[in-house]
Amino acid sequence: MQSPASQIAATLADHAEAVCRRYLSNGRREGRYWLVGDVRNTPGRSLYVRLVASPDGRGQAGKWTDAQSGDHGDLLDVISASCDHRTLRETLDEARRFLTLPQPPPSPDRPRMRSKAPTGTPEAARRLLAASKPIAGTIAATHLAGRLITDLTGCEALNFHPRCWYRPSEDDEPDVRPAWPAMIAAVTDLDGTVTGVHRTWLTRDGSAKAPVAYPRRAMGHLLGNGIRFGTAGPVMIAGEGIETLLSLRQVMPMVPAIAGTSAAHLAAILFPAALRRLYVARDDDPAGAGALATLTERALPAGIEIVPLEPMLDDFNSDLTAFGRDRLATTIAAQLRADDAGRFLAPA
Repeated sequence: MQSPASQIAATLADHAEAVCRRYLSNGRREGRYWLVGDVRNTPGRSLYVRLVASPDGRGQAGKWTDAQSGDHGDLLDVISASCDHRTLRETLDEARRFLTLPQPPPSPDRPRMRSKAPTGTPEAARRLLAASKPIAGTIAATHLAGRLITDLTGCEALNFHPRCWYRPSEDDEPDVRPAWPAMIAAVTDLDGTVTGVHRTWLTRDGSAKAPVAYPRRAMGHLLGNGIRFGTAGPVMIAGEGIETLLSLRQVMPMVPAIAGTSAAHLAAILFPAALRRLYVARDDDPAGAGALATLTERALPAGIEIVPLEPMLDDFNSDLTAFGRDRLATTIAAQLRADDAGRFLAPA
C-alpha cells in the first residue's frame, strides 16, 4: 500500500504541467519537458521536469533532474523547495490545496523533515568495494548479457555484491527488501584512487533491475571523477551511464572510456593530461544536451576536441538491443574520425 506522500506525488504527476506552471512559473514547456533554472523557480534551463511518461516506461511523469547539480526528485520536492517548506507536513498540505483534496485532521505527532539519504563517504565506498568480487560469472554479468553486453574487456572497475544493503526512500513500498544483489562499479580519480562507488541493484536471477524506487545510486566523492574502462590516452569516450559505454565497447573494445554516473557529473569530469580528443556519448534528452555543451565549453581552452556521438534511439544500449552489434558499428563508424575508426572499431 502506498504512503500518503507517494499517493499525492502520483496524483501530482498526473497534472505535471499544471504543477510546473504554478510552482515553476519562470520556466516553460519544450516538448515533453518543463525547463527552468532550478527547483526554487530560478529562471534558466538547467532543471527539466518530465511532463508525460516515456513510451518505454523508463521515464515517469513528474520526475525531475537538475543537470547542473545532479539533484533529482518528484513534484513534492518542487513544491517544498519553491515554497521554502521545512517539513513534509507543510508540503503535503500545500499539495492537497493545489489538488483540492481534503486536509487530514490535525496530528499531535512531531512533523517529519523530508530529506534524502546521505550519499556516503569514500571510506564507506571502499569498504563496499572490498567486500565485493569480480563480475565474471556472477548474476551482474548475466544482467549485462541480457542487454547484449558480453565483452567485458578492460572492465576491472566492475564488481558484484550478493547482498548489498538498500536504503528505502519514501517512494518505496513499506515492505521493500533491505538487501539485493548489486553490480558495484568503482569511481576513481585521475590517479586511480577509489573515491566512490556506483550501485545497480538487481533481481535475484539478474534478469532485471531490482523492483525498488531507485535501483541505481552512487556514493562517495563523485565530482570530477568517474568509472573508468581501459587506460586513459589521447582519444577517449565519455558518457553518462555504464551500459551506454559498455554498449559502445562491444564494437570498440579497446577504446578508453569513462562513465560520469549522471549528466551533471559527466559535464564535470576532469580531463586526463594526455587527452586530445573526447567522444561524448550523450543521451537523447535535455540533460545530455546540457552535459555536451558544458564539456565543449571546458575542453576548448584545454586544446581538447569534443566530438558528439548520437544514438539512433534514446541511448546506445537501446540501439544495441534493438538493432544489433553490426548496425551499431555502422552507425558509430560514420561518426568517428577516420583514423579512430580504423584504430578502434573491431572487425565484423
